[in-house]
Amino acid sequence: MKSNPLLADFNTYLGTTPFSEIKPSQFKPAVEKQILLTKQEIDKITGNSLPPTFENTIEALAFSGLYLQQIQNILLNINSAETSDIWQNTTEEILPMLNDFYNEIRQNKALFERISKVYHQTDRKILNDEQQMLLDKTYKDFVRNGALLSNEDQAKLTKIDQQLTSLKLVFNKNVLHETNTFKLHITEFSDLEGLPQSVIEAARQLAQENNKDGWLFSLHAPSYIPFMKYIKNRQLRRQMSLAFGSRAFKTNAYNNEENVLQIARLRLKRARLLGYKTHAQYVLEERMAQTPEAVLSFLDSLYNSAYPKAQEDIKKLAVLAEKDGIEKLEKWDISYYMNILKKQELNLDEEKLQEYFSLETVLEGVFKIANKLYGLQFKENKQIDTYHPEVRSFEVWDDQGQFKAIFYADFFPRPGKRQGAWMTAYKGQWQKDGKDSRPHISIVTNFSRPSASKPSLLTFNEVTTLFHEFGHALHGMMAQTTYPGLSGTNVYWDFVELPSQIMENWAYEPEALELFAKHYITNENLPSEYLKSLKKSLQFMEGYATTRQLSFGYLDMGWHYLFNPDKVQNVSDYEQQQMAKTQLLPFHHDNNMSVAFSHIFPGGYAAGYYAYKWAEVLDADAFELFKEQGIFNREVAQKFKKLLQSGGTKHPMNLYKDFRGRPPKVDALLKRAGLKA
Repeated sequence: MKSNPLLADFNTYLGTTPFSEIKPSQFKPAVEKQILLTKQEIDKITGNSLPPTFENTIEALAFSGLYLQQIQNILLNINSAETSDIWQNTTEEILPMLNDFYNEIRQNKALFERISKVYHQTDRKILNDEQQMLLDKTYKDFVRNGALLSNEDQAKLTKIDQQLTSLKLVFNKNVLHETNTFKLHITEFSDLEGLPQSVIEAARQLAQENNKDGWLFSLHAPSYIPFMKYIKNRQLRRQMSLAFGSRAFKTNAYNNEENVLQIARLRLKRARLLGYKTHAQYVLEERMAQTPEAVLSFLDSLYNSAYPKAQEDIKKLAVLAEKDGIEKLEKWDISYYMNILKKQELNLDEEKLQEYFSLETVLEGVFKIANKLYGLQFKENKQIDTYHPEVRSFEVWDDQGQFKAIFYADFFPRPGKRQGAWMTAYKGQWQKDGKDSRPHISIVTNFSRPSASKPSLLTFNEVTTLFHEFGHALHGMMAQTTYPGLSGTNVYWDFVELPSQIMENWAYEPEALELFAKHYITNENLPSEYLKSLKKSLQFMEGYATTRQLSFGYLDMGWHYLFNPDKVQNVSDYEQQQMAKTQLLPFHHDNNMSVAFSHIFPGGYAAGYYAYKWAEVLDADAFELFKEQGIFNREVAQKFKKLLQSGGTKHPMNLYKDFRGRPPKVDALLKRAGLKA
């Protein structure tokens, strides 16, 4: 019988994950063994007869359970990118075990007693910045997870955490099922009017895969987004839009309404148990914004600039729609008429624009930009094992010949992959005993597949998504810290989007575009008029886009700051109240955002969705320096590289000021978006 690969060091090139050898059944024994070994590491700390010090307590704890963390990463990442019933069942079995174990550690009184002594008695002058940050983070992590509670309250906290874990898994499973289940089947060619040939081919291919004649469209982004943008038949747009908006909101076994209410109630209960009034106050204590009031004030300040512009944007679309006899603009009209308006105002034909952005050349482009800025080189290695044949693997080296990271890229939608795009890590970075353990980083997207006649041609939105996730990946790959818990993207949640969002800026710059924006047949560079149009597009419909983003931020704060469990019984009514001030289009009672809002319910953006706009302030302000000095200026790039390498070793505001020489200003964002009065 084959041995369990999860129970030993990976005997692979550069220690990469041996995906093809790993089976779901191997996780439980591996996790059980690693829990046991991690307990022994903790026992060694608590059983130490010497007085607690930073080294024998804080540092020892920071390096405990590394293999357990790696196994957890592998399981959760596969369950997001290539899941099935057996992977979902395995995750549902393992995750409660892990959560119980981590709660047990954080509620270990002997361990916390040692941590507390180091925290209160250590002379901070003998610790460097990173050590001080680790000490503070470790102490707060224990306190914020119940270390100061009575045994009875700790038991209550553990039960709440168990319930939340289970609810989040069910929430995700329901959204994935509802996304995969719906298909719009079209049999009349005349109904396809407006769609580009590549989208028609992809729909034909999907129909054939499902043993159907005609064309099939799904709710996955590469199918749904172009359908809503191009299809002329308004009734079909309506059908597709309402199907998307009713995911996990129908009267069936996959309805998430009760899960939303339960998660919101439990988060509030958990916060109050720990001494906070709301979940938002609990979360924001460890964010740059610090308080819910500061978040709402920030959202309101942008709202005051954006909403009047949004109303103007909607009026422009309504004028176009009226020419087609549409008296009342609906949400299923927005993408369609926005595309028409874009062609008129910007002279930008998105279908033709796609021809300059084959996935292959865009990927080469981000690699070239990373090389010009940071000296990184990406070498594809097809021998590295992956969890799916479509996943690509790269070795990352620097200009000094030092190995920096493994980079995985998984681009196309599949039934087992959740919606959206994200960056993740299979293995983190840390340094110990002279060894620099390098990270294994992955980006996962749902881009347009190649068709029978064309390669994968990205929409410009997909181009910026690739740049965005690659920015996160750089944060992970360039990590250069001592402790795993402070490495890479282990930073304040409203700072984590800076490295990703700043990368998007290069996608609009002529000097960067000439590196990769080439016609997939002729290899000609992107025409200069398209370059100008792309620059102008930064302000196109930005009032509407900003208001829409703010509506999600208000909804998030509604569920996690303003929520009163005694008064909120209906998810739909409450959502409408929270989004009322940003409402630009008719509300539909058979549609709901909250029940499929994976970012804030199962995801990590609860009470933190504002971070996207917050980070836009940072990225616009930071990129101003690149524009002033040159977008490939190595001196500026070296400063930003230092910020990326530092991870969470310093307070993010200090890291930002080290880079910029001052705190961030909102002016650059308002100017870029055309929202400045």
